[in-house]
Amino acid sequence: MAEQFDVVILGGGPGGYAAALYGGSAGLRIAMVEEQRVGGTCLHQGCIPAKELLQTAEVLRTVAGAKEFGVDAGQPSLDLGTSQKRKQQVIDRLTRGLEALLKQRKVTVVPGRGTLVDGAARHVRVSDGTELKGDALILATGSRPRALPGLDFDGEQILSSDHVLQLRDVPGRVVIIGGGAIGCEFASLLADLGSDVTILEVLPQILAGVDRDAADVVVRAFKKRGVKVETGVAVEGVDRNGSEVVVKYRNGDSLKELPVDKVILSVGRRPLSDGIELDGSGVKVDERGFIQVDGLMRTTVPGVYAVGDVVPGPQLAHVAFAEAIVTIKTILGEPVSPIEYDKVPWGIYSHPEVAFSGLTEQAARDRGHDVVTSVHRFAGNGRALIIGEPDGLVKIVAERDGPLLGVHIVGPWATELLAEGYLAVNWEATAKDLEMLVHPHPTLSELFGESAIALTGRFLHG
Repeated sequence: MAEQFDVVILGGGPGGYAAALYGGSAGLRIAMVEEQRVGGTCLHQGCIPAKELLQTAEVLRTVAGAKEFGVDAGQPSLDLGTSQKRKQQVIDRLTRGLEALLKQRKVTVVPGRGTLVDGAARHVRVSDGTELKGDALILATGSRPRALPGLDFDGEQILSSDHVLQLRDVPGRVVIIGGGAIGCEFASLLADLGSDVTILEVLPQILAGVDRDAADVVVRAFKKRGVKVETGVAVEGVDRNGSEVVVKYRNGDSLKELPVDKVILSVGRRPLSDGIELDGSGVKVDERGFIQVDGLMRTTVPGVYAVGDVVPGPQLAHVAFAEAIVTIKTILGEPVSPIEYDKVPWGIYSHPEVAFSGLTEQAARDRGHDVVTSVHRFAGNGRALIIGEPDGLVKIVAERDGPLLGVHIVGPWATELLAEGYLAVNWEATAKDLEMLVHPHPTLSELFGESAIALTGRFLHG
């Protein structure tokens, strides 16, 4: 006999556990099936471990530059093993906290792999033989790194993001195939740790989707740090020669060969919709493997929902959190609005950091908006000069005499500075609305305020 719950969830990553926590706080009886420890990719192989290692890189960079501030700390050395140990301590602490929260909300966590027995009946079987039924079923099975034809991950020379986050030694020469957010974070990390890094990107610019002005700041900063960036290239394959890998790629009409020690594939993630017996369930899956949902996260089968990396849209943990809330509200019959995916916040933790919400200048023009922009640079910001991080800018994209359409920040602590820009874009604030908001001085945040003032046609320092 299958045990009955209000909601059954397949997957304990950000989308799954957020639905469990939010639903549990609303009094729903919830079962969540998870094959490994709760937390998913974000906690164990993604956001948290990557940012912990990037923090190691920042500390190393800070100590190396301490002499500029009159602090002679000598030449720092890196013990990557110690950093990996600290990374695991952070993960374990967060995992224990999450497990305690789930227990507190009376969520039944079922270890194992879940598959659909009957989608219409929301009937699930777990690999240990346990059977569950839910008045609602949420599919939150996540994603895994995507490989390329002829470039399968081996964990030694051809690495996925999972492998990079387990490195115990700093590689000498690295090619990163893919210049998106993850590729640029790894490039920044490894350059700080001492690797010779090359990024190969098929598109005309790295960080596709980022405003061109912001992406250009990152390119210039990377070049100053010795990171080589080639765009518009097509990787044709690799030759393995002992401990060396020769990457073959075409740039225009010329075929190039680049010998390296490691190749990191950073070309996106594929949804894990296979293996849960969706065939014949009525749940529609597109040609890429993404489960199709509407704005309320409903699949094509009544009572079955899907959230997180397994559905189309930004594969971001905080987006999965938001999708989980939409799902639970829908299940409860509460009023809720679909997520506006082109307004969600993005954070890229390279050095310099990048954060944005809303439309790029080009995207706004392509949509027919009468666009005005305001750009202010950290080079004129007192706090940025004090901390020794003058590279970067704040750019606001707005409708002429209308609301803000996009806010783009590149520079020191950009990911922490985005919040008011995100609120302004989502609340459709105008420059006039923001003009009299007071920012403390000296702070990095006041650059956003000055950029907003400039859109009114008047200026302070800009």
